Parts: sequence; C-alpha cells; structure tokens
Amino acid sequence: MENIKSLLQNADSVLIGAGAGLSTSAGFTYSGSRFQKYFADFEKKYGFHDMYSGGFYPYKTLEENWAYWSRQIYLNRFVKAPLPVYEKLFELVKNKNYFVLTTNVDHCFQKAGFDKSRLFYTQGDYGLWQCSEPCHKKTYDNQLFVEKMVREQGFVIHDDGGLELPENGFGGIKMTVPSELVPRCKACGKPMSMNLRADDTFVEDEGWNKAAGRYEDFLNKNKDDRIVFLELGVGGNTPGIIKYPFWKMTYANPKAVYVCINKGEAEVPGEIENQSICVNNDIYETLADLR
Repeated sequence: MENIKSLLQNADSVLIGAGAGLSTSAGFTYSGSRFQKYFADFEKKYGFHDMYSGGFYPYKTLEENWAYWSRQIYLNRFVKAPLPVYEKLFELVKNKNYFVLTTNVDHCFQKAGFDKSRLFYTQGDYGLWQCSEPCHKKTYDNQLFVEKMVREQGFVIHDDGGLELPENGFGGIKMTVPSELVPRCKACGKPMSMNLRADDTFVEDEGWNKAAGRYEDFLNKNKDDRIVFLELGVGGNTPGIIKYPFWKMTYANPKAVYVCINKGEAEVPGEIENQSICVNNDIYETLADLR
C-alpha cells in the first residue's frame, strides 16, 4: 500500500482502466439477493438467475422486453451505488493528471465527481438509446422514459432515487409496459435499442468519438512519462480494451508502473513483473487502505 501511494503521489499522470469488478465492489452485483429483490418474477417465469442473462433473453413482446430492461437500466444507472468505491478512487486522483478508460456502462464515475472530459466509456451507456437498425449515428437520453416505465410496472421511486416494491410485493408488479411507452426511432420507426456494444449495430456517436480522441491525446502526451497504469476489476471478457494495452504500454516505457487491483485475477506477465504491483484483494477494501 505504501508503494502504491508513493507511486500515485509522484506520478506525472495516472491512467485508470476500470472493468466490471470495480462496480461489483461498489455493490452493483448482477445476481444474488439484489437480482432476486427486483427480478423475482422474471426469474420464476423464465428460469434465469442474473441480470446479464436476462438482458439477452428473447422476450416475445417489446412490452415485456422493456419492462425487464427499464428495471435493469434504472437500478444500474440511476440508483446510487451502495458503497462509495468510486468516491474513494476520486479522492486518490482528483488532483492528478488522470484519465479513465472503462468498459463499464453505469455512469458511476460521473456520479462520483470525475470530470466528464477525462472519461472514455468504450462500450456505451445504460442511459442512452439508439436506433436498433441503426439508421443514423445518434444516441438519446432515456432517464425520463425509463422512470415512467418503472412506475407503470408498479414500482415506487423515492425522492432519493431508491427503488422499492409496492406494499403487496410482486403481487402489485406488472411484467410489461404500455405499448405507447415502447421506444421507436423517430427517423425510421424501427424499435430503439440500448447503446451497448453487443454486436456491429453499436452506435459510436459524436460524444463517443470525441472521448476516443481525448483518450488518444492523453496517451500521446503522457505514455513516455512517469505514468501509472491503474487497472481495477478488469476480467478476461474483453482484455484487448484495457488489460493487454496496459501491459504493452508498460513494457514499452521503463518509467511506467502497472498496478492491478483485482480479487482473484491479479496477475501480470513476467516481462513486466519488475514494473508491477498486483493486489489480490477487494477493491473497496484496498482503496480504503490507500486513503
């Protein structure tokens, strides 16, 4: 911990690479009690046991599809994370020359105070819709529509953003939304879809491209200086976005240090072992120790 603190304090720049494990550490779990609290009806009807699987289920109607997705969007985009992991991370780097590259789509960095101009969400955003075709390269904010869908199902949204079942539990919950709430593209009339990178229809809109440009600018300016590549909760699903580039850039720069905090998956290739620190521990606990 002392070594990591010293590295962060003395670094010219810090590039944070964040994966799903960071949000899991913050309490945004996709299975277990959190899933069952809000999706017990879908679990009972269809037999899947986590939000990720539910997002790929082929529902027979768009009304049911958006009932499911509106709950998932609201819970993972507009509700505050249970634990202040992102806030602790922000306190560590807020006065540094930092940038964030993340595959997470839950907006937690901005909710914690990170500068939007220093973020690149490569895989999309739960808070955005796009044309499913797509017939054009634009995305659209969905918060107001999602909140209305959730309320129409019978859920209660509190003033602080918290989501609760009605008094009679799932007995008062519908598994569909009204047909008039099903989002459709204003340009072509096709159904809207999530702006999430699941296939080749993913829309890289103007905001995405500007963020990609800022990321490239940050790398060009800082990759040869004393830079810390701080990787948090990145697994093996898409290692080509964060993990492998971080290893490669560390290897190319003798002044760089690679720091990996990831419970159960903290590892590093031998070629950069002497430039690395791996912490096999919960991210929340580790960030608390660093502070």
